Amino acid sequence: MFTGIVEEQGRVLDVRQQGQGRIFRFSASRILDDLKAEDSVAVNGVCLTATKAGEGFQATAVGETLSKTTLASLRVGQTVNLERAMLPSTRMGGHIVQGHVDCVGRITGIHDADPGVQLEVEFDRTFLRYVARTGSVCVSGVSLTVAREAEDLGARGRFRVALVPWTLEHTTLGDVRTGDTVNLEFDCLAKYVEQLLQYRGEATPGSGGLSAERLRELGF
Repeated sequence: MFTGIVEEQGRVLDVRQQGQGRIFRFSASRILDDLKAEDSVAVNGVCLTATKAGEGFQATAVGETLSKTTLASLRVGQTVNLERAMLPSTRMGGHIVQGHVDCVGRITGIHDADPGVQLEVEFDRTFLRYVARTGSVCVSGVSLTVAREAEDLGARGRFRVALVPWTLEHTTLGDVRTGDTVNLEFDCLAKYVEQLLQYRGEATPGSGGLSAERLRELGF
């Protein structure tokens, strides 16, 4: 489990194919203080298991992970956001992040919002119901706040998130451009609530969740 507060940026040192998966080697400094094999590390928001640690660390991404995240496009020399799994004593500076990417989104706009910017992100509208104004969303491993009402574009959804100067300077989001892809993980609490309501018969899988009116009736 993570918080979406990036500890440092690392760099891809090596990429090797292994069957349907890939073995990555990353540079790092701060997170190596206590990192050991079998520890979890969020790499651009994707939970990976360190298989070797020392001068940098190594991790394997299986084919399923590569097909559902941006890790398949990583190349030697690229920078990545890194975060170790949280400790019980960790300050929850972001929100609960599992490192389980829901889908890949695309940057469709970068707007000035002095200080900082707002990123406009399009994504599969299947996940639109999990995006709440001023709620949290994890973008490439960074916990961010939804800055305005999400838009329903038909097959796609769109939201904006605000990036302060610190985030732009200390994460890879400071280097993104329009058209770039990003890993998206939506609020896990919303997904669990939805599933519990489905088992109560209040919603059915594939129905798009509960209506706004029904949610208000239930006290949400």
